[in-house]
Amino acid sequence: MAVRLMQFIPLKSIIVEDHPVGEYDSLHEKDDTAIDGLVHRYPDKALFLPLNSCPVHCLYCTRAYGVGPDTELVTKDSFKLAKSRIAKVLAYIASHEELQDIVVSGGDAYYLPPHVLEWIGETLISIPNIRRFRFASKGLAVSPQRFLDPADEWTKALIRVSDKAKQAGKHMALHTHFNHPSEISWITEKASLKLLQAGVTVRNQTVLLRGINDNVPAMSTLIRKLADMVIQPTILDMEEELTGSIAGFCMPKFVVDLPGGGGKRLARSFKSYDRQSGLSTFTSPILTTGEKAGKVYEYYDPINTLEKKK
Repeated sequence: MAVRLMQFIPLKSIIVEDHPVGEYDSLHEKDDTAIDGLVHRYPDKALFLPLNSCPVHCLYCTRAYGVGPDTELVTKDSFKLAKSRIAKVLAYIASHEELQDIVVSGGDAYYLPPHVLEWIGETLISIPNIRRFRFASKGLAVSPQRFLDPADEWTKALIRVSDKAKQAGKHMALHTHFNHPSEISWITEKASLKLLQAGVTVRNQTVLLRGINDNVPAMSTLIRKLADMVIQPTILDMEEELTGSIAGFCMPKFVVDLPGGGGKRLARSFKSYDRQSGLSTFTSPILTTGEKAGKVYEYYDPINTLEKKK
């Protein structure tokens, strides 16, 4: 089987025991949901979830509580595409002047109808307090040919929103997921070139996956290919092995997404780490206020990586 497909197909050979502290909504996004479809965890940044559809279902997805169809064992939370829900979220954003940064995700923004994508983008541009926003999508990795279709309205809408953001002195970006160099083909390169020539900023978040990209050759090749396509890497492991082999501004950061709603934190920013238990602790950022001020978040190494007691 192609390595890249292991991201989506649950093979028995790679299934590991669930961690005893694992949760259905591991990042506690529902705890920080201000209104239906908007996670307002940080003072100046929010996560907008206009839909729950994706072109692929990733095994590592932390939003599986609402993405994809129900199963025999689980009834998913629903945040399906609805104009009324989107309008309420946009009104909330406009009424909270502290918000400056919006992530439009899902699901996958690739499945937003073009007119809805443009409506969301233009509305965010028109809100005075919003300075930057990005659409999160795996589309460039799994269906790059769509970007090359001259008749594709979604791509046209994305480029128009990017242009309008620049004219307003604001910033729009496309955030995507490439996890292995084999996901990049000549079609991907042409699609990314089209976006580059149209002035669209593209950034990539790589998830460290055991048996897929947890080796230096795969990760090094991936980062170089992304850099060649002028796609900015943002998250990575193996910093020591790759530093010095590629330009510093192309080097992503290695972060962990803390269970319990602690957010993304630099892995090396832990306050304590126990190698035997695999437990590391992180404290809330110094700017955090309210109930989360000074809170300690725990991150756990996978059980199968720990040394067995003799």
